[in-house]
Amino acid sequence: MGKKVLFLVGVYFLLISCAGDGRKNDSQMEKFQPVNIILDTDLGPDYDDVGAMALMHALADSGRVNILATLSSNKDERVVPCIEVLNVYFNRPDLPLGAPKGDGGVSLTTWHKTKWTEVLPVRYPHRMNKTSDAPDAVKVYRRLLSEQPDSSVVICTIGFFTNLRGLLLSGADEYSPLSGRDLVAKKVKRVVAMAGLFPEGREFNVYSDVPSSKVVAEEWPTEIIYSGFEIGNEILTGKKLVQMNVANSPVKDTYALCFAEGDPRGRMSWDITAVLVAIEGYEPYFNVERGTFRIADDDGTNVWTATPKGRDLRLIKKMSFEELASLLENYMMHQPVIKKK
Repeated sequence: MGKKVLFLVGVYFLLISCAGDGRKNDSQMEKFQPVNIILDTDLGPDYDDVGAMALMHALADSGRVNILATLSSNKDERVVPCIEVLNVYFNRPDLPLGAPKGDGGVSLTTWHKTKWTEVLPVRYPHRMNKTSDAPDAVKVYRRLLSEQPDSSVVICTIGFFTNLRGLLLSGADEYSPLSGRDLVAKKVKRVVAMAGLFPEGREFNVYSDVPSSKVVAEEWPTEIIYSGFEIGNEILTGKKLVQMNVANSPVKDTYALCFAEGDPRGRMSWDITAVLVAIEGYEPYFNVERGTFRIADDDGTNVWTATPKGRDLRLIKKMSFEELASLLENYMMHQPVIKKK
């Protein structure tokens, strides 16, 4: 059989296999498409946000995610400079930044004795001097969403719901004639949130800005996947990271500075699990349960109602926490890739 005939036969079987099951092919195609992600972080009160950003940049370097923006949900003046330090370190200095504006919102610095959010901007290059210099996060959201294909953006929130509430309640502007709710419904595929304690409890990201948490829980028009406190709380990472033979790494420096105060077994990985799921999906790492997430009290206590018709999903343990810790930490140890010009 000649080479030309073999080629045509191969093409025929390829076309047949692609035509067989449209849904299967869509799923397969989706796996090979990088996820368009907007990261919304409160980076500061704890330092697992740094590990989460390292994982995100590692997966971006492997072509699995397209980072659209890195936004702060925290008004503390050190947050955006630290976000930019990490973006610059991973050779993405031009990623859009944003922060909450106006009244309300949260301004919280690190509760660790070592003020690592003060150390990083001194040690490493960045351009923005303080969080309040950053553009309005809601405007950044509206501009970016208006530019993306429909149902194509994953928002990963690993902080407060402040910006998401602002986006949801926003009106038409120079970027889109749509209301915030309609713009989200049109452009956002899903949200993955590190938030809540399941099946019921009181968790930091939720109770720090209760009004915003309530609005998002009740009015958000797309699916939300919740990585609860109980998930990341059992996944300890950072020990191998601080032992790396690498100098001048803001990721290693942050963990080393904070580890010096304690955490002998590693640090909890609350935010890191959420970013993993936002990019890679929950399989094969977690099981999920569908239901409805609501804020029951003004103190931020959340309740979960399992129902097959619910909008929301919550993560449930599947892979061992030890396996997950090893997987996550390998990504966290990723070193910057030099971009070709």
